[in-house]
Amino acid sequence: QVQLVESGGGLVQAGGSLRLSCVASGSFFSAYAIAWHRQAPGNQRELVAAITSGAITNYADSVKGRFTISRDNAKNTVYLQMNTLRPEDTAVYYCSAALLPIGGRYDYWGQGTQVTVSS
Repeated sequence: QVQLVESGGGLVQAGGSLRLSCVASGSFFSAYAIAWHRQAPGNQRELVAAITSGAITNYADSVKGRFTISRDNAKNTVYLQMNTLRPEDTAVYYCSAALLPIGGRYDYWGQGTQVTVSS
């Protein structure tokens, strides 16, 4: 069982930066793939970025070059550095985890953190 707690959301102006953190409890954190998803009102949840246990990363096209996902296994933490934020990045951001995210399915989810980007 893995419990995930996100933090770092807030209100920022367009062009600004935020860093989200996801702290995991439980054993064998380093074995888990971790992802950040987001959901804006009226929209479906979408994958933003993911990192495997071997630190291989992938990103949605809309955030490539602006967002960076990283992990610190010693701290059981995954980060999402978000730069050059745009109003369309406004959403609730969720951290998720899976040992093997087959078909993009993640088994454990945090409660989410709100990110609001003003124009």
